[in-house]
Amino acid sequence: MSFEDRIAKLECWKGKPILEPLKGGLSTSSFKVRDFTGHHVVRIGADIPVHHVNRKQERAVSLAASKAGLSPAVTYFEDDLLVIDFIEGQTMTEADIKHRLGSIIDLLADVHTKIAKYLHGPVSMFWVFHVLRDYLSELKKAYDGLSKIERIIASLENTQMPLPIVIGHHDLLPANLIDDGRRLWLIDWEYGGFGTAMFDLANLSSNGHLSEADEFELLERYLKSNPTPQLIKAFDAMKIASALREMLWAKISAIHLNLPGVDYSAHEADYRKRSNETIKNFELKYGYTL
Repeated sequence: MSFEDRIAKLECWKGKPILEPLKGGLSTSSFKVRDFTGHHVVRIGADIPVHHVNRKQERAVSLAASKAGLSPAVTYFEDDLLVIDFIEGQTMTEADIKHRLGSIIDLLADVHTKIAKYLHGPVSMFWVFHVLRDYLSELKKAYDGLSKIERIIASLENTQMPLPIVIGHHDLLPANLIDDGRRLWLIDWEYGGFGTAMFDLANLSSNGHLSEADEFELLERYLKSNPTPQLIKAFDAMKIASALREMLWAKISAIHLNLPGVDYSAHEADYRKRSNETIKNFELKYGYTL
């Protein structure tokens, strides 16, 4: 049975549903559905073990985020399927992130402080350095010359500092932020889980191509104080880890995923360039080679 046929037969619809595929997803198929009650979004896809994606956990965090008022309401679900309210608005671009940075920082602070209060059931820890090592272990079966990245990952991890554990999003691509003209919404919780705020902050900067001045505003507003040199260095290191994660994610996806219309090679090339730039800037700033 096709995804479309299965979605059309869901018991949650009021009247005959009208389906429209949504573009932009990199690992999950999504559809816009209209019934008598309005517009909805259906996300459908199995677990992706190679990416540490567990749909039961995604559902738990999605439910908690919706109850916290930060993400669209979840109205129906099955093991590999999630129905949420459709938000009429504009998905963000990199330029939008810079223009709406203050609002996004405040949204992130709410994510990190509010969602855990509504969370139920087992939820895993997201630690990007574990993810990177796991990706490298998988890629060694198909690629050579990854030992340099292994050394870089170890060096970046050693710069990190103890921070409170929070619920984070861990996939702050611009398209996962929606502006409805009044407020911002955060969607797609595939990688939602416990972690430190540092990754979400660095991930936002890396995916938004923020300037150094933007980054200082990001850290100062989030922390409500001036960031220490140690924290800035940890943040700079985490930016590299974030870009490497996207690059290796694309490599892994090209092997294991086959979502129509997704150019994993282009995604890899983009984040390879960002990784190289961020590494170069780090080495110039701190005076040593990773």
